[in-house]
Amino acid sequence: MRKCWNIRGKVEEQNISGLGDFVYTLDVEETDEDSVVKFDLTPLFRVYHIHDCLGIQEQFREYYYKNRLLQLNSDLQISTAQPFVESYQTYLAQIAGYFIVEDRVLRTARDLLSANHVETMWETAVVKMTSGLEEQFSHMDSATHLLLVKDYVTLLGATLGQYGYEVGQVLEVLDRSRDKYHELLLGECQEQIVNALGSDTYEQMVMKKDSDYENNVLCFHLQTSDIMPAFPYFAPFSSMVPNTCRIVRSFIKGSVDYLSYGVHTNFYDIVRKYLDRILIDVLNEVLLSTIHGGAVSVSQAMQIAANISVLERACDFFLRHAAQLCGVPIRSVERPPASLTAKVVLKTSRDAAYLALLNLVNTKLDEFMNLTENINWTSEETPQNGNDYINELVIYLDTILLTAQQVLPLDALHKVGSGALEHISNSIVGAFLSDSVKRFNANAVLSLHNDLNMLEDFADEKFHSTGLSEIYKGGSFRGCLLEARQLINLLSSSQPENFMNPVIRQKNYDALDYKNVASICEKFKDSPDGIFGSLSTRNTKQSARKKSMDMLKKRLKDFN
Repeated sequence: MRKCWNIRGKVEEQNISGLGDFVYTLDVEETDEDSVVKFDLTPLFRVYHIHDCLGIQEQFREYYYKNRLLQLNSDLQISTAQPFVESYQTYLAQIAGYFIVEDRVLRTARDLLSANHVETMWETAVVKMTSGLEEQFSHMDSATHLLLVKDYVTLLGATLGQYGYEVGQVLEVLDRSRDKYHELLLGECQEQIVNALGSDTYEQMVMKKDSDYENNVLCFHLQTSDIMPAFPYFAPFSSMVPNTCRIVRSFIKGSVDYLSYGVHTNFYDIVRKYLDRILIDVLNEVLLSTIHGGAVSVSQAMQIAANISVLERACDFFLRHAAQLCGVPIRSVERPPASLTAKVVLKTSRDAAYLALLNLVNTKLDEFMNLTENINWTSEETPQNGNDYINELVIYLDTILLTAQQVLPLDALHKVGSGALEHISNSIVGAFLSDSVKRFNANAVLSLHNDLNMLEDFADEKFHSTGLSEIYKGGSFRGCLLEARQLINLLSSSQPENFMNPVIRQKNYDALDYKNVASICEKFKDSPDGIFGSLSTRNTKQSARKKSMDMLKKRLKDFN
């Protein structure tokens, strides 16, 4: 049922014999059913008939028009005694009632009013009404209040439009205020999104029944499978995701509500523009602020990255929901060019979250490794196993990758694993280059060789158990340790001078930098042979390797 104006009119006559005053009062209210506007103008017709009989109808016409203009100007004055949000209904209702009455008078009271008179009245009303509304809109600080007034203005426009009044200028006021409305709405949504992120524990949501799954997953099309999961269900996202989706969905509804029944009949593109704004200027900025705030842990950073991946998928739902509310065929927004700009921007935020996550993971890895302190660089004993730190390091890596596997997409899991192992590789090379390491011997190299063996075995197992080997054919986590592995192999080689052979270098040492190799080799100083060393085959081999290393050092100096 459509809303309409229900007008009840009453004329009180005073001093009819003279040209005395008469008062016309209106009671205007909204009803929810189709109805005919009913009011009785018989007293007015009677007064006009009497003046006609007296031959002074022209004076009455002028009197009526003059006093009705005065009444209109009075009605158009916006009360300052109370806030506009408390008086706008009465204000707009009396204007609507006024012109409904004048339309009836024009059509039924013979020549009491002319069309020009009514047009002049309406033009006067439009000028004052539009300026008054614009002034009031400029002072409003609540999107809800602006929307309430907008609804009543559109109701006034729809009603008076049915009576033939040109209401375009009135509705244009709403169009000119749409940016103000959306700025207020964006501000309110920003506060809500900040609260949603601030109250999140960044732990996976646990849904214990199908209604929870329906309200938090299905209604936003966040599911990755059409099969209903077993409960309790551990979602890959935390509570901020469905809470944010509700806020954005509410924003879309608010945007459509304001733009509906206005000047524009096709406003889907306008809704899309504002949808991009809430996702880019609000959600994306809040996410970046949270990421760079410095107060997130490794697990929180990982969950934020996972959440952003889910929100990227939700962008498709937001677009379809906007189209549905705007009456646009869903199939037209499912074509590739229809995607939101915000979806691309959120990928940037996701990358920022990955970078923050990797930085946090790497910082924690450094705590475990701290090779310059954990390695005995000049040990006289030949190590049989890895160093003490390596077991804790592998346990930490396993925990990180297990958690990442639960919440992150496989491509993100690959980034986390690759980034962590590359950092370890860089740290090993960096330790050899560190100023705090003045010299090292073959035993230190052997100990790091054992550490690398454990890490490479771990990397191979994880790459296969996580399913990454099925996606990244020919790839591996082991490859992320390549620079460290090639350095250890070079330092362990019986003929390190082969590094200068272009063919061998390209095949076995292509990840190593000349300057780094030169600096590291200068620190490689094996212990001198014992008193009976020359009688030992082992020491003979060491001597040959030492000569080869010395040759490499010399050639590297010459090369540089």
